[in-house]
Amino acid sequence: MRAVRLPGSSDDARVRDLVFIAFLAALFGFGLKRPFLLVLVYIYIDIVSPQRLTYYLLNAVPISLIAVLAAVGGWALTDDKRGLRIAPRQILIGLLLVYCGITTRFADFPIEAADKWDWVWKALAFGAFLPFTLRTRLRIEALLLFMTLSAGSIIIVGGIKTLASGGGYGELNLMVTNNTGLYEGSIISAVAITMIPIILWLAKYGTIFRPDWRVRGFAWALVFACLLIPVGTSARTGLLCIGLLAVLMLRDVKRRLLYLAALGVAGLIATPLLPSSYTERMGTIKTYQGDESASTRLAVWAWTWDYAKSHPLGGGFNAYLQNRVSYELVETSGTAANTQTDRRRAQDKARAYHSSYFEVLGEQGWPGVILWLSINIGGLIRMEILRRRHRSEDDPLRWGGALAGALQHAHLVYLLGAAFVGIAFNPFIYQLIGAQIGLDTYLTARRSAATKRNFARHAAAAAA
Repeated sequence: MRAVRLPGSSDDARVRDLVFIAFLAALFGFGLKRPFLLVLVYIYIDIVSPQRLTYYLLNAVPISLIAVLAAVGGWALTDDKRGLRIAPRQILIGLLLVYCGITTRFADFPIEAADKWDWVWKALAFGAFLPFTLRTRLRIEALLLFMTLSAGSIIIVGGIKTLASGGGYGELNLMVTNNTGLYEGSIISAVAITMIPIILWLAKYGTIFRPDWRVRGFAWALVFACLLIPVGTSARTGLLCIGLLAVLMLRDVKRRLLYLAALGVAGLIATPLLPSSYTERMGTIKTYQGDESASTRLAVWAWTWDYAKSHPLGGGFNAYLQNRVSYELVETSGTAANTQTDRRRAQDKARAYHSSYFEVLGEQGWPGVILWLSINIGGLIRMEILRRRHRSEDDPLRWGGALAGALQHAHLVYLLGAAFVGIAFNPFIYQLIGAQIGLDTYLTARRSAATKRNFARHAAAAAA
């Protein structure tokens, strides 16, 4: 996959490649001294995909494979394994991995299924492995910081281009010509809003970069860039994610009326400044029957539901390639006093699911849906338990309760975006889930240790 070819000489391209190589070499070098950094190197490569951004050198080197082997090998050889625990959701991810392997073996389209399996199994396997490395608060925070800055490198570019050009649906170029992974408009819109709770937590509780005016200033600038991404991509998914996040943040604000008033004022100020391409596309949310994209996905969802009835175990990855859908388009023209409505039937085939829920249903069937939903819902429940358990002002683990709330909000936003984008197996969500499991295990261990200390103290006092 080639990078976008911008005007400039081949020498400039080689210099850019050398900069990427030097940066990665430095990260790998630091990892030799601190092996956990190799995990973060893989996170950076997985999110940013620097091999897509280079012209020559990194395209020929399997840097992702090198990074993951180094990360797992560094953990296996040097990391402290005392107190190692396997969380229930790690087992569920492992079961989903095995089940996806089975459906790939018997897929309706074996070759196409194998192509998707090639990256899905890596995302699931690394998601199950990641919590083993998150033994301390520093490591959990470092993971979230790398995820934030790696995604931020894409988001900042998108935000700058939105301010410069206004963007447009399918027009905002995010450094590469191929719209895959986080470089696809709807996906980066959902992920950008997903990142906001984590950014705000880092700006308040971070210890790697101590919160001061510079950190808070950068954090708010990055939040602004995140909010610009749905505008630049004209992704309706992003608007819905913003609305959900605004509602979720009501749980944590102390002055709710002031918060709601601020939202209203911000909306009034922002609306006249939005590009017409964005407002026109957002208007199609209410008139989905006149929008071919929305009508098509509704038809595909209906087809997938019927398909699951006759294929309850799923059809394997990319089973949508066999769909044939028919839907009605309603087009209204004229003025309010003289309105003309035209209806016509349209047909399409091999249309993607455009929903993670139907993606899993069509590809993995009901067993896959149950496993996938259990992984996600289990995370939401566990984060709510931790949020409530450690919300006291005098709790030394209050930072953990606040982080649980941020991860829960991020997860909910992602799951809303997933309703309209096929991101059920995107590596980003399994990295987020890995952070949740790591936090859960760490806080549970700390609470258990504190309970044992208190019990021993009381026992000693009683004996005396």
